[in-house]
Amino acid sequence: MKSEMNIKSIVIIAAVGIISLFFINMSLAANTAKINVKTANLRETADENAKILEQFSKNDEVEILEKQEDWYKVKAKGITGYIRQDLIVENEEPAQSNNTVPSTTNEKTDENQPIEETELGKQKVLEDTKLKIVPVINATDIIEVKKEQEVNVIETINGWACIEVETTKGWIRLEKLQKENDTADVPQEPQQQPESETKTLYVSASSVNLRKEASTNSEVVETLTTNTAVEVLAESNGWSQVKVGEKEGYISSTYLSENKQTTTSRSSGARRTTTAVETKTEEQQTAPVATSNKGAEVVAYAKQFIGTKYKYGGTSPSTGFDCSGFTSYVYKHFGVNLPRTSGGQSGVGTAVSRSNLEQGDLVIYSGHVAIYVGGSQVIHAPKPGKTVCIVSIDQAKPGSYQGARRVI
Repeated sequence: MKSEMNIKSIVIIAAVGIISLFFINMSLAANTAKINVKTANLRETADENAKILEQFSKNDEVEILEKQEDWYKVKAKGITGYIRQDLIVENEEPAQSNNTVPSTTNEKTDENQPIEETELGKQKVLEDTKLKIVPVINATDIIEVKKEQEVNVIETINGWACIEVETTKGWIRLEKLQKENDTADVPQEPQQQPESETKTLYVSASSVNLRKEASTNSEVVETLTTNTAVEVLAESNGWSQVKVGEKEGYISSTYLSENKQTTTSRSSGARRTTTAVETKTEEQQTAPVATSNKGAEVVAYAKQFIGTKYKYGGTSPSTGFDCSGFTSYVYKHFGVNLPRTSGGQSGVGTAVSRSNLEQGDLVIYSGHVAIYVGGSQVIHAPKPGKTVCIVSIDQAKPGSYQGARRVI
């Protein structure tokens, strides 16, 4: 009798175990689901703006832990987070054939929008672009992919492409990619068209430096004189790349002209004009020659130092200029030695009224000097923190204009 009771107990326990396993399996089946869209984001909280923890593809399985309004709390790949209810289906229900499900929220990733297809395989990047960890604009950056870099497109979705760069995978917008050998629709960057042919111009100042690079601080290759013919190869940012004989270099475009310069000389008060530069002896060439366009030459020479920094006590373009250091340096180039200070310079030359100012005249202010460039403007070295520049005659040092001196 006791044996029969033991057998019955064993049978009952086994039956209970089998039934329990059945319900457990049913429970597990009821708590699993599959992703029913091409891609879905697992977020840290039940919020469409929450941090993205992982990204799942269609038919990936997740374990449903609980429901929270329009969200499921799920677990997959060892990560617990939240997915919108409309992005998964329970109990192995088939997903809609068009891969889209009506959405009641405005998820920023556009997970339910029609998929935009593009060719897979080798493509090139059109511009420097950050590679994203997931296909979302505000997602974390992985690396920067450089323009023209070749990448391998392995998947596309919603305007994004999953690419492989060497050993790194990430997401990039489709419009930033170009299929190799396909340039029909690629926006072309504007390019400066080269000159169809070179042109010949002439040096318009008495002395101009041919420099190795397009900079006033660059090494001087050769010093050219008025009316030297140069072959202009290219022009950019106020500089001309030229060839003189077998030498090439750069000259400020300000000092080049399409026509040769005329020269004048003064003798016993009479002026004589010629259309070519007169032949001079070596002694005559070293002495300053007064010409009607000398003031323009002074201005042209001074302009090449625009942008040179101000330095108190400075007397050269390599270290910087103060106001009187700048004027001294410019006029010395034309054989005129000025006193070192602005006060000393205020008494040189001949006084000139404001109404009779000419290019190259020295303009005097209280504690300041400048060079008149014409059109009621002067060029000067202003003050610390500034650079050599052209300003209105009244802006150089407002309210302190004292007069002008003709020194050349």
